[in-house]
Amino acid sequence: MSTLISLLVGLYHSVFGTLERLTNGWFLGLAARFVFASVLLVYFINSGLTKIGSGFLGFLSPSDGAYAQILPRLMEQVSYDSSQIAFFPYGLIVLLGTWSEFILPVLVTIGLFTRAASLGMICFVVVMSYVDITGHHVEAATIGALFDGNPSGLIADQRLMWVFVLLVPMLKGPGLVSLDALLGSYYRKRERYY
Repeated sequence: MSTLISLLVGLYHSVFGTLERLTNGWFLGLAARFVFASVLLVYFINSGLTKIGSGFLGFLSPSDGAYAQILPRLMEQVSYDSSQIAFFPYGLIVLLGTWSEFILPVLVTIGLFTRAASLGMICFVVVMSYVDITGHHVEAATIGALFDGNPSGLIADQRLMWVFVLLVPMLKGPGLVSLDALLGSYYRKRERYY
């Protein structure tokens, strides 16, 4: 019996050790970025599109909807007239928040400045969740709760999964199939010649 157990343990270690060696350094970051892109890239781009102003230079002037989504309490106080809101700091917050919804997801997806972009997205998701709870006053069912047996809470459950997907490239890097890896390779080659 102990021989059978030893054989199974050896087989287990052999199979999963080989998988770990074959995927080490490239797979987890790439897989996390792929999951992020397939699930959240279009979500954030579409959300950002609802926040830009009209016209060719609309990305320089967020819409009233951007102010209402990002600063809901302040918009209530000014009767939804964003012209009454000072640019510094509030307009700047809305402008940077709008740009973040375009820039950070693309950086994570293509693997450029991936660790910083992933950290930025994690902060974005945390702030977005805070604003939804305190500013938009979403109901308890939407917030959900951890360990409640119901995985459909949009904030507690789904956004925790979003953060986990972003933690992988932040902590493990983007993997070999990324612009970070390409630029790092170029930089190392260049350093050897100088």
